[in-house]
Amino acid sequence: MIQYEKAYKTAPVWRSREWVLKKAQEALPAPVLHITDVRSERSSGGPHDYYSNGDYWWPNPDTPDGLPYVHRDGQTNPANFNGHRIIMRQMRTNVVFLTCGYVLTGEEAYAQRAVRHLKEFFLDEETYMAPHLSYAQALLGICPGRGIGIIDTLHLVDVVHAIEHLKKSPAMTEEIYQGLKQWFSRYLGWMLTDANGIQEMNKDNNHGVCFFVQAAAFALFTENERIADFCREYYKTGLLKQEAADGSFPRETGRTKPYNYSIFIVDNMVSLCHMLSKPEDNLWEYETPDGKSIKKALDFITPYIVEKSAWPYPPDVMHFDAFPARHGFLILAGYTLGRQELLDLYDRLPEESTDEEARRNIASREPMLWI
Repeated sequence: MIQYEKAYKTAPVWRSREWVLKKAQEALPAPVLHITDVRSERSSGGPHDYYSNGDYWWPNPDTPDGLPYVHRDGQTNPANFNGHRIIMRQMRTNVVFLTCGYVLTGEEAYAQRAVRHLKEFFLDEETYMAPHLSYAQALLGICPGRGIGIIDTLHLVDVVHAIEHLKKSPAMTEEIYQGLKQWFSRYLGWMLTDANGIQEMNKDNNHGVCFFVQAAAFALFTENERIADFCREYYKTGLLKQEAADGSFPRETGRTKPYNYSIFIVDNMVSLCHMLSKPEDNLWEYETPDGKSIKKALDFITPYIVEKSAWPYPPDVMHFDAFPARHGFLILAGYTLGRQELLDLYDRLPEESTDEEARRNIASREPMLWI
């Protein structure tokens, strides 16, 4: 089970309390969304099956029907089907801010609405989302879904943290709570055994990191300590191999959006350290024999968040102006490591980005729920 009792060097103080409560108020009347609300005619799945298209894939200019699609790294095709992505992220956002409202005020109306979102999205027979991603990030003319699509559910990590806070409310009945645990247990099982999941787990870039962020969160939520231990070990022996001697991540700096991806991967590596660290196995302090660590990664990226103009790599081909944004690692690492400059950065950045790319690439909508 996810644990919140952490020993911080700096006492946690809720950031942007008034803004968070405003967002909670806005979420109260928001419609309850379901994966079954929209469906793409391109999907090979049914009404309960999540579907999306690969971001950087476009119609083939050399064929009459545009198939098979061709790759343009970093350039998002606006004609892609994003309906399920948007619904999932909006559900997450509503649940997160409603839960924040409940945590900050104790008012049951917030919890009741959050639980309704969860119940209808994950559990109700007519509207549930099936616990797999067989049809995520499909490529037209190539494949009906890919392992790379598992990154689409990264936003559900926020949801399991919210569920644990909602346990205190009478609205979160034992039946609903156990139903949610079963859904995430089944999804985790699919991730770990399906060919798409195994492919994603073995990616040597941010996709592999995001796979383990999800596996860790869902394992802790479902009390699967064996998988949580596997994630801890792989962080040390597998994921840190992606880091260079200077703390950068070459697979990200070599992309067409190096700034965005470099921040993104550090954000998710921090998430792993936060969730998986134990007194007897503290990932925050872990260093490989050749000197790789989360602290070195933070030391690399932080100066370029403070002073973006010093970024030594090419600017991102799209959405470069959308970053930096309020990524959760600024809070989690700031509190845990006693790094006030990270907390100050978080407070200085805009409370909410209006750029869709930034919103999509921020894994945690409200990191204070993780503490």
